[in-house]
Parts: sequence; C-alpha cells; structure tokens
Amino acid sequence: MKEYIEERAVEIANYIIENNDVTERLVQINKPLAQKAREVLDINKSERHIRGGLATKEKYLYQHQLEQSRMRG
Repeated sequence: MKEYIEERAVEIANYIIENNDVTERLVQINKPLAQKAREVLDINKSERHIRGGLATKEKYLYQHQLEQSRMRG
C-alpha cells in the first residue's frame, strides 16, 4: 500500500506541475474543496520562511558538529 501512496503523490505532483493553476480549475469543479486547498496552501506559504530558517539552522549546526569532531580527533 505504501508504494501506491508514493506513486499517487508523484502522479499528483506531476499533474500540478503540468496544469499550473489547479486551484483556479478546482473552484469551478468543487468550490468548498478549493477553499480548503487554498487555506492549506496559504498556511504552507506563510510558514515557509520558518521551515527554511530551521533547515538552515540544522545545516550549520551539523557543519559545526563536524568541525568540532575533526578538531578532537
């Protein structure tokens, strides 16, 4: 079942890439679903800078740990 889910996620991502404005089409097809999708997209967009900052912090923390372990031995 996990393999099916991964394949489906890739299929959906490719569809979104190929059909650019999925949210505009979805409004015409299913307005309540489009509104929920827009809410999720807006939340993700508003939190994007936080996730990016955390990823950068982790990157430099890891690099610092590597440097410290090299210095020790």
